[in-house]
Amino acid sequence: MTTADSTGSTDPYTTIEVAGLLGMAVRSVQLMVDRGELEAWKTPGGHRRISRASVERWLASRQSGIRPGAAIGATAQRGSSRRAPRVLLIEDSVHYQNLVRLLLGQKFPQVELHIADEGFAGLAMAGALQPDVLLVDILLPGIDGATLITSLRSHAQFKQSRLIVITSLDESQREPYSFALAGVPVVHKPQLVAELPDLLAHALGPQAGAVPPAP
Repeated sequence: MTTADSTGSTDPYTTIEVAGLLGMAVRSVQLMVDRGELEAWKTPGGHRRISRASVERWLASRQSGIRPGAAIGATAQRGSSRRAPRVLLIEDSVHYQNLVRLLLGQKFPQVELHIADEGFAGLAMAGALQPDVLLVDILLPGIDGATLITSLRSHAQFKQSRLIVITSLDESQREPYSFALAGVPVVHKPQLVAELPDLLAHALGPQAGAVPPAP
């Protein structure tokens, strides 16, 4: 039994349609089905179909999971015709999630910060939010960091988003990822507090509205 979506359609999605909707690779969607995160079945001809309702529930669960306390500055922008600049952080460490949240709250109070704690959710959120800046850890559970970064750089859906990589890997340890990191600003996590604000100010441009340092 299928459920009508917001447009009234009850037709299920194909795997390719879900991949395009979530900004993921087809294989990633197949893995989500295998893990039971999406409801799917096969037609008599062997083609996989995915229920619209399960896709909507997955998106809603990701949004509701990060909204409380994850968006900074949204209240100040409410009622404004121009949306607040958005930053999406894809990072599994709660410590660094909190550190970035604190930095943005102090330096860029008008910026909305959204957080995903794993790569597949981050890709889906990036497609839905169209953030101005993507902050991505290169070491994430369940997904190869180089693959994630390459996808974010090459997918037309994310071409308007500026990418900044944050990592605990030092320069020599990052060598295997050099092909994916070429031309991308990289912040070594021990230098996050010192280096990230300037990189964000540059990436956000005039809309950054950074708070100047105290004299």
